Amino acid sequence: MADRRENVVIFPFMAQGHIIPFLALALHIEKTTNYTITFVNTPLNINKLRSSLPPGTSSIRLLEIPFNSSDHGLPPNTENCDAVPYNLVLRLLEASASLRPVFKRLIEGMVDEQGGEQPLCIIGDIFFGWMASVAEELGVFHAVFSGAGGFGLACYYSIWLNLPHREIKDDDDRFLLPDFHEASEIEVSQLPLAMSEANGRDSWSVFHRKHLPEWTKSNGVLFNTVEGFDRTGLTYFERKLNKPVWPIGPILLPIENRKRTSKETEFCKEWLDSKPESSVLFVSFGSMNTISPSQMMELAKALESSNKNFIWVVRPPIGFDINSDFKSDEWLPRGFEERITKSKQGLLVHKWAPQLEILSHKSTSAFLSHCGWNSVLESLSHGVPLLGWPMAAEQFFNVKLLTETIGVCIEVARGKQCDIKYKEMATKIESTMSDCEKGKEMRRKACKVRDIINDAMTDDGSSVKAMAEFFDAARKTMRSGRKRHVS
Repeated sequence: MADRRENVVIFPFMAQGHIIPFLALALHIEKTTNYTITFVNTPLNINKLRSSLPPGTSSIRLLEIPFNSSDHGLPPNTENCDAVPYNLVLRLLEASASLRPVFKRLIEGMVDEQGGEQPLCIIGDIFFGWMASVAEELGVFHAVFSGAGGFGLACYYSIWLNLPHREIKDDDDRFLLPDFHEASEIEVSQLPLAMSEANGRDSWSVFHRKHLPEWTKSNGVLFNTVEGFDRTGLTYFERKLNKPVWPIGPILLPIENRKRTSKETEFCKEWLDSKPESSVLFVSFGSMNTISPSQMMELAKALESSNKNFIWVVRPPIGFDINSDFKSDEWLPRGFEERITKSKQGLLVHKWAPQLEILSHKSTSAFLSHCGWNSVLESLSHGVPLLGWPMAAEQFFNVKLLTETIGVCIEVARGKQCDIKYKEMATKIESTMSDCEKGKEMRRKACKVRDIINDAMTDDGSSVKAMAEFFDAARKTMRSGRKRHVS
């Protein structure tokens, strides 16, 4: 296949939960096409990304965009959500909007470098609504890429733009979305804290109401999801934006491009190898989440009393530096780690674990997760059902989809402030992992979803076709732009 100069420009928001799916998308495009790929981000994030690219084999161009966090009231060298407390995440979001003029100049410089050749397309983040306007001004095809699923993001989008929960009566805790009735009733307790407290004048509302509507200036939305189980959410955006949507998932970061600590990876594998098939519960809340000290105590008691094997990725609880050392003697029941280590029932892994390797192992039976969409896709891609404990953003609505519609999840807790009782949680763990009718049905449905995912990624599958349709649309826009330029 002859080389082409067409350039795909990719720019995610500065958070690992956004950068990882964007990197997976870049690697997927590189593997399946011969386009040039330019991955844009701030200097510290670009520096970290270098180690994630295959050495000597990837041609992805990493391009730094200048950013000084101190200019925006953020601590020095703060360029990623992982590096800031939650109360500063919004400030980083607001600061990222200041990159608009810099990004425009960057694209203009890129065009000059290419002798006047425009990029084939710009793929931007859901939080970078301003990017669609820049692309429109430059005459470049633009798509929003959502690392979230269609249903979860549809609920998130609708609630922020409508705030329907502000209209319910004091004695009610349920509401409908005015433009997304298909989602059925949502409970107030299913809203993340910033959303539940929003009144339209708060900073989160102001940000979202400014940037989310700008998606209408885009040429469409790419979703890291599969049409076979997420059609309802995709239909919402087709109707709301009057734009095409392309479900191209699951786009997952290959194992060889993930953070790897061979010692930890081998240790987890050896431990899993010693366990019977479908006997282990994997517990992890993602890179940015942790739970309260009291919740941690109850979860530990639930895991131990369930008599199920488990791997638990532990981080310091809320109120402590999430990147500091974990203190088992302070945050877990007395003697807990010693007992589970001696009995070989459990394995505590500090800060990071090889998630995909664990979920793909034959000994893994279920995943207790915050239900971020990356984790959901990784779990379902291997037919592993979930126990849902949503923490933030659209995770609550992901759990709603997984429990009410797809039937592959049991919700065990809701948010970082809820009270949990270890006996109730242990019962739900048992129900998911045992041979009772509920557990068997969840595993059957999870395997069915796995098959849907596999079918979507075959050569003539829905996700592969959606990617082809996206690039066809981009090429048509590029050609028409050239004709206008010539005339």
